[in-house]
Amino acid sequence: MKNFLAILILFLFVLNDATAATNQQMPAKITTIMIFGDSLSANYGIPTEAGWVHLLKQRLQSLSPVFQVINTSISGETTLGGRNRIEQALKTHRPDIVILGLGANDGLRGSAIKTIYENLEAIIKICQQNNTSVLLIGMQLPPNYGMTYTQKFKNIYSQLAENYQIDLIPFLLAGFGEKHEFFQADGIHPTVSAQEKIVENVWNVLHTMIYEDNATIRAGNEQ
Repeated sequence: MKNFLAILILFLFVLNDATAATNQQMPAKITTIMIFGDSLSANYGIPTEAGWVHLLKQRLQSLSPVFQVINTSISGETTLGGRNRIEQALKTHRPDIVILGLGANDGLRGSAIKTIYENLEAIIKICQQNNTSVLLIGMQLPPNYGMTYTQKFKNIYSQLAENYQIDLIPFLLAGFGEKHEFFQADGIHPTVSAQEKIVENVWNVLHTMIYEDNATIRAGNEQ
């Protein structure tokens, strides 16, 4: 009888520890992730449900229902446009994480590198002042813009990530950026078949952020 009671008590301790560990893995409140980008995030030329933002939302909610994904991306958006509307977007949606994907339109227009940097810098500062984590999406330009300009443009993102200690996706279109079959007729916007590849590029960094910030996603949840 004594052995039975000892085993029962031990079982209850193990059960309580397991329950506590499970609770610690789950965030205590809704975690809101706001996508703040341009047409690459705004489902240009493809159905909304096929876009990478929707696919990311599905993946997150399959892990936990507490994740909320809000897409505030606008086709044609520039870094100046984002700078002008970030405060209101933060006030309206109160995100925990902002995935910042701007700059491509500036680069395609040949805007000054200093201006692009300063606009993105302002957005990051405003997010940090509002206690919002930033995941910066890096972009690159086609080689026909010249080696000097394209390299300086690419460096904007790594410099901001280093200077403000934020997480960086080196290149949103990594792994297929040079493959024409993954782009629409304009040669700029990815097709439906490319969206899963974009999700993976985002997820490779985002899942680590979520784990560190909320202690909610373990390595076993990697997909």
